[in-house]
Amino acid sequence: MTPLVIYDNKCYICIQFAKFVNFLAKGRLHFVGHYTDFGKQIREGVLDSNALEMFWFIDEKRASGGRAALFPLVKSIFSTKSRKTKFVQIDNICSDDCKSVKAVFVRSFTLITNSKKIDL
Repeated sequence: MTPLVIYDNKCYICIQFAKFVNFLAKGRLHFVGHYTDFGKQIREGVLDSNALEMFWFIDEKRASGGRAALFPLVKSIFSTKSRKTKFVQIDNICSDDCKSVKAVFVRSFTLITNSKKIDL
C-alpha cells in the first residue's frame, strides 16, 4: 500500500504544503484532498469527526493527524523501501481569504496543537 496524505484542498497554505511534500517525496505518496469524493469516503470510513481540522498521513498500520503525522511523513519521504508512483497534480481551488498572514498563523497553530492517532 502506498501511504496517503490527506490535506485540505480548499486552503492555499495546505495546498502549498502538499506540493512541497510531493516534491520531497518524489512521487512515493498519494495525495487526497479532504473535499474530494475519495477524501470524503476516507473521512467517513477511517477518520473521526475532527478530521477536517488537520492533515492526515495514513499507512498500512495507522492514521496519524496533525503533529502526530509529521514524523511518519518525514520517515516515509526518506524511506528507500517506498515504491515510486506517478507525480500527483495538486489543484489550487482556494479563495483569496486563505492567503492572508492570519491564515498562515491559524493553520500553523492548528498543526502544532492538533494531534491524533487512529490504529487501523
